[in-house]
Amino acid sequence: MEAIEKATDKIKSALSLSYTHIAQQFSSFQWFTGRLVLAQDLLTRVSTMSTPARKRLMRDFKRLQQDPPAGISGAPQDNNIMLWNAVIFGPDDSPWDGGTFKLALQYSEDYPNKAPTVRFVSRMFHPNIYADGSICLDILQNQWSPIYDVAAILTSIQSLLCDPNPNSPANSEAARAFSENKREYNRRVREIVEQSWNAD
Repeated sequence: MEAIEKATDKIKSALSLSYTHIAQQFSSFQWFTGRLVLAQDLLTRVSTMSTPARKRLMRDFKRLQQDPPAGISGAPQDNNIMLWNAVIFGPDDSPWDGGTFKLALQYSEDYPNKAPTVRFVSRMFHPNIYADGSICLDILQNQWSPIYDVAAILTSIQSLLCDPNPNSPANSEAARAFSENKREYNRRVREIVEQSWNAD
């Protein structure tokens, strides 16, 4: 009888966790959808006073709306097309699976000739992500090219989650765990995933 009660408690706990996860993803969707409506209004307002960078960002946004890659979303902030909010969902079948991670992207008037500044707003534990959320990724630094758009940036960051480079660490603790103790690394990542469900 006691074994049945324990099994029932485990099932209840798992269901509660699943519900929390689904609710957080819905909350992130609502958070993003609200910004999407504001961003569409912003595009209408700035179209008559656009610089080359702003025109390119408007094209990027329209392309992202029309053909969004799986597991990523992005839109300009309320009244500034040079500042974007984005959401990346953790890749399936990985320690990051189920996570909902928010990012901020800041563009300059030199875009697309210069990469944006990108950082995670969500707390992360990853060999190539600094404590302040900044990302050590070649396409955001010395391998940048004007052909990269918002979708390419976010897709590359999503791929980086599962394919870190511990030889060029931004977080030495995460790099060491990834290289020497994968079980501990995965445990820490799962903690980050669960924290992402409760983040504002």
